[in-house]
Amino acid sequence: MANIVRCFVCTIYDFMELDALTAVSPIDGRYREKTKMLSAYFSEYALIRYRVRVEIEYFLALCDLPLPQLAAVDAAWKEPMRDIYRQFSFADAQRVKEIEQTTNHDVKAVEYFLREQFDRLDQTTMPGLAACKEFIHFGLTSQDINNTSVPLSLKEALEEAFYPQVEELIAQLTAYAEEWADVPMLARTHGQPASPTRLGKEMQVYVYRLTEQLQTLKAAKLTAKFGGATGNFNAHNVAFPAYDWRAFANRFVGEGLGLEREQWTTQISNYDHLAAVFDAMRRINTIIIDLDRDMWMYVSMEYFKQKIKAGEVGSSAMPHKVNPIDFENSEGNLGVANALLSHLAQKLPVSRLQRDLTDSTVLRNVGVPMGHMLIAVQSTLKGLRKLLLNRSAIEQDLDGCWAVCAEAIQTVLRRENYPHPYEALKALTRTNAGITEADIRTFIDGLDVPEAVKAELRAVTPATYTGI
Repeated sequence: MANIVRCFVCTIYDFMELDALTAVSPIDGRYREKTKMLSAYFSEYALIRYRVRVEIEYFLALCDLPLPQLAAVDAAWKEPMRDIYRQFSFADAQRVKEIEQTTNHDVKAVEYFLREQFDRLDQTTMPGLAACKEFIHFGLTSQDINNTSVPLSLKEALEEAFYPQVEELIAQLTAYAEEWADVPMLARTHGQPASPTRLGKEMQVYVYRLTEQLQTLKAAKLTAKFGGATGNFNAHNVAFPAYDWRAFANRFVGEGLGLEREQWTTQISNYDHLAAVFDAMRRINTIIIDLDRDMWMYVSMEYFKQKIKAGEVGSSAMPHKVNPIDFENSEGNLGVANALLSHLAQKLPVSRLQRDLTDSTVLRNVGVPMGHMLIAVQSTLKGLRKLLLNRSAIEQDLDGCWAVCAEAIQTVLRRENYPHPYEALKALTRTNAGITEADIRTFIDGLDVPEAVKAELRAVTPATYTGI
């Protein structure tokens, strides 16, 4: 399927060039180059193609059951029949939309389109196939198709579009963590100077967090509803009571589509696992927002300079400015994505009685937060790759804050059972006058401790007190 998607991405704009200047959404307008790959999963064309795919695979699964009424279907026909969705064209999608003008029902339009395809194949290479048309969409309701097509499209979009970009971000952060592993840096808690750290270690925090949450997202179940009009296989059972339709559906959804079937449902998916996927995506976004804000702060503190590109303008009024706009762009897009993901996760699992239609229009927006996420990850990567380490600013901050050595000194003195060490260091360092290296040296010299302990304390500097 990945090859089909890649071919689609390569050809979609040869057939349908969107006008970026008139698009309502920035996803299809200003940022189209960053998001156009998602058209293969979440466009109207893509949804129709996924529906056709599920209908075809379901028909073939019925042939494998086997139903005696489908005995005439030759095994050699299977791959050519799959070409109906593998080679699904824009003309095919337009035909489905034409049929929908009459049916006023999008899934029924797909069924009627497939009936036309069966007639065509019957007249060319598959004589007898037209007699099997009644087993297209046999016993199903539209949600059996929608609630398999949407999670299937999301699954493939995550695997083929989103995961690779997050993994690229993790790889970039890992490279920085290694490159800056030995760069001491003043930490800040509550915005105030705190025990020093290392720049590489702070990058590694984000590597760890993103890796953990990406694993959680990958482990989340992508499930599908498949059980007839109200989830009970009523139509299947009345037509063929001798078959184990639950086992059939479990096998079809699991082996045929690569999803997991929800065992007890109403007419629609419970959406509980889909909500968990959206929540997992939102956690990844939240971590990247945290990263964006930290990097923005480091740039503002001049720990990093930014690469300058000829011709670019940072401000329409202030010529000197090089703004950290990539991190800001990412943060803004992730905020929009998280708002949508929150709504999806909170709304979809709630439906009146055996179903209402509110899930239908909401599901059509699954690709929107994904679009904002792809824009954001690419912007964060762009911002990271523009960074130029400014060690002099980092070292200047460290050297100007000898008070952070107080924790080390009072802890060693506690080890030596020195009386009231915390209080002694508090009296020394809690001042607005600033503490210098000389102040620390004078304090150490006046301590009533062995010379070896004093030597140990003198070895502590802001640049060396960085932990493990």
